[in-house]
Parts: sequence; structure tokens; C-alpha cells
Amino acid sequence: MLISFVICLLLFLLVGLASSRLQRNNPQDYYLASRSVPPWLVGLSAVATNNSGYMFIGVIGYTYAVGLSAGLLMVGWILGDFLASLWVHKQLRRVALQYKESSYLGVLHQWAGFGDNRFRKIAALMALIFLLAYAAAQLVAGSKALQVLLHWPTWSGAILGAVLVLAYCLAGGIRASIWTDAAQSLVMIVAMAVMLFSLVPELGGTEVIMAAWADIPGFLSLAPAEVLITGYGGVALFFIGWLVAGFSVVAQPHIMVRFMALDSEGGLVRTRCWYYFWFIVFYCMATAVGMLARLYLPNTAGFDGELALPSIAMELLPPVVVGLVLAGIFAATISTADSLLLSCSSFLSQDLFPRQFASRYGIKIATALVTLVALGWALLNRQSVFALVIFSWSVLGACFVPLILLLLWRIRISTLQALMLMLLGAGSVLFWRFFGADLALNGGDVYKGLPALLLCLLFIVVLLLWRRLAHHQPEVTEQS
Repeated sequence: MLISFVICLLLFLLVGLASSRLQRNNPQDYYLASRSVPPWLVGLSAVATNNSGYMFIGVIGYTYAVGLSAGLLMVGWILGDFLASLWVHKQLRRVALQYKESSYLGVLHQWAGFGDNRFRKIAALMALIFLLAYAAAQLVAGSKALQVLLHWPTWSGAILGAVLVLAYCLAGGIRASIWTDAAQSLVMIVAMAVMLFSLVPELGGTEVIMAAWADIPGFLSLAPAEVLITGYGGVALFFIGWLVAGFSVVAQPHIMVRFMALDSEGGLVRTRCWYYFWFIVFYCMATAVGMLARLYLPNTAGFDGELALPSIAMELLPPVVVGLVLAGIFAATISTADSLLLSCSSFLSQDLFPRQFASRYGIKIATALVTLVALGWALLNRQSVFALVIFSWSVLGACFVPLILLLLWRIRISTLQALMLMLLGAGSVLFWRFFGADLALNGGDVYKGLPALLLCLLFIVVLLLWRRLAHHQPEVTEQS
């Protein structure tokens, strides 16, 4: 088991290091691979980055707990992601190319036409904090898998993932990240398929499985047990919330820079084909494995559902195949962690402190610094992977989705108004997260970014009405 796991990790490391042969010593190459990445690589890299340790650990643990309603979450998430790809990706790439920006926030800054750097710096600081939390969640996911399968202490997996990612990111930047993502995506989908096709016969076939699911109260319901309202309204609210979550992919810098690195705008359709085919197949398998895990490992008091997949692999599969599954889980974590850390590095070197980290060595020092912070966060973390990822994803979505919608609608706002909108969105998610339960607002499994987005849209409506009233107010002269 250990041998097959180590072989896969060495493969990822070699692929990442091999990319350094094409490296050019400038920020455009380090953060965007000089915009030379072909569609199939962009598609596989973006989907591997999106489907992280959150999928192997978080989604399976969530599905284990709630059942079929996780499938509705999946449909809403993918549909929202697809709508975002139709409306946003092309424009982001165009602005990045026009202004030669290598930072996601730099692109938003130029697209909005802000005259000063206040938005860019404040947004970079906020995004840096929550992307570091996201990166910490990936390192936690890897450590959970190693804890179950190899009985290593929890800190060892986080350190191993951080060292591996840092090694090839320093060598090749985002090109190394993209190349390794492609290799990792293949290992991830093979590992998930092995788990799925091993569990079905082990549990007695489809008829036995369906009957067993039906015996679990609420497991085949489309809405989770805890929602704000009951009936079809609860199902609709649940679906809309996760549709918004999927659309919020446009606010995730570590994913969007992949599309900014595409070699030509004409390759977006082919990129979409690679991305969504892999996304749908993998997410369907992950949801199915989560539901099957509930039958193989009954829900007992104190059991952590996020450990379901590595626990089943240990019991069900031969050691060599267990090593492959472990490599798949670890690949999922580091394929996202490297992207997150590179985005954090770009915030530090391109947005917050461009003078201090201007050189090629400065860029790599920035990458090393954010890696150390993310590792420290992971070692101190006590939240579930699912909760930490959704929280970070929600805050980033609330910060940047309203602004992106305004830009798509060609509505210009000032830097101060953009900052107010961003702080309102982030503050709403934080309030919902920390005080919602006390005020009976914590609507079970409703996506936490939904109320924040609604508040931001209300702010936009009020702003537009104020503009209209100010525009039509008659001019008051001295004589009148």
C-alpha cells in the first residue's frame, strides 16, 4: 500500500518538476503560464482544482449524513457553474489579455475601471485570508486520509502535502500546477471508480441497496432534514442556494486563473467539454459512493462521516489498490492546494506588495510564506473539511459575485461603493455563520452565501433607485 502511494506521489512530483524546463522568469509566466495552455489541459486542471479533497472527504461525508439530497446539491452546483462559464470566463480572459494582468483581482480592478488601488488592496487582503483557510482545508483532508490508512499522526499529512506542493510550485509556477493537475485528475477518477464498483457487489447489488436506503428515515428525500421551510418550497430553496454556490465559481481565483491561462479564446468550448464531462462523471460517482458508504458503515455515535471512504478502502480493497485510493485522495487535496497557494502568492506579490516581491525570487518567497501560513492553519484547524470549504467559498462568492454581475450588466460603480458591496457580502456570511444558529436563522443546509447575495442585490437596487432619483431631481436655481 505504501509503495503504490509513494510511486503516485513521485509521479506527480516529477511531472511538476518537468514543467520547469519551459519556465520564463516573469510574473506572467509564473502565474498564467504565458497564456499558452491548450484547452484539454485547462479543462482537466480546472476540474481537478474544483473537485478537491472537498469531494473525496467533504462531499462523501456530507452525503453519508444526508443521503439523496446531496445529489440535488450536485445538480444545482454543476448547473450554476455552467451558467457562469457561459457569461463570465470569456470576458475575464479578454480583460486579462488586454491589460496584461496576471492577478485575478488585477483583472477585476481593470474591468471595473477603478482609478486607484484601494479596492485591489483591500480585496486582496480579504481574499488572502479566506483562500488560506481554503488551502488549510485541503491539507486537513490529506491528513485525515493518511491518519486512517497509514495510521500516521494528523500533522504528518498536512506537512507532506505542503512540502510536495511547495517543491513543484517553486520549480514551475502555475504551469507545474496545471501539468500535475492533469495527472492527478486521472488518478482521482480511477480511485473513485474503484471504490464505486467494489461497493455495489459487496452490498448485494442494486435491488438490495435500494431497499436498504429506503429503510433509513429521510435518506431518499430530496430535501435535507433541516431546512427553513418544509415541502417543495424547502426543496426549491435548497436547490437555488446551491445553484448560487455553483455560480460562485467565478469568485474563486484559483479556478478562474486556469481559464485566463488558456492559449486562445476559441478554445473555450473545447475546454468546457473536457471540464464538464469530467466534473459530472466524477461528482456522480462521489455522491453514489457517499450513499453506499452509509450502508457499509452504519451511522454510529461519534463516527466521522468524512473518514468513510478511507475506512472502507482499508476494509474492502487489497493493499496495492488501497495505495491507489489514498493517492487519489491525496491528489485531490494537493491539486487544489497548489492552485490556492499560487493565488495567495499573486495577491501578496502582485496586489498587496508589488514592489517588495517584484523579482523572480520575491515571487517564490511569497509562495513559501503563504504555504507556511496555510500549513499552520491546517495544524490548528478543528472544523470539518466540508464546513471550512463551504465557508471560504461562500465568503469569496459574496465578495466578488455581486461586482461581477454589475460588470456583466455594464453598471459602473465607484471604488467606495464596490468596497461597501464587498464588505456587506462578506459581513453577511460571517454573521450567518457565527450568529445565525442563535437567532434561528441557520437554515440547516441552505448555502450560506445565498442570503449574502440577496442582501447585496438589495443594496444594488437601492443604489440604482438613488441614482435615478438624483438624476431626475429638478435643478434648484437662486431665482426659484
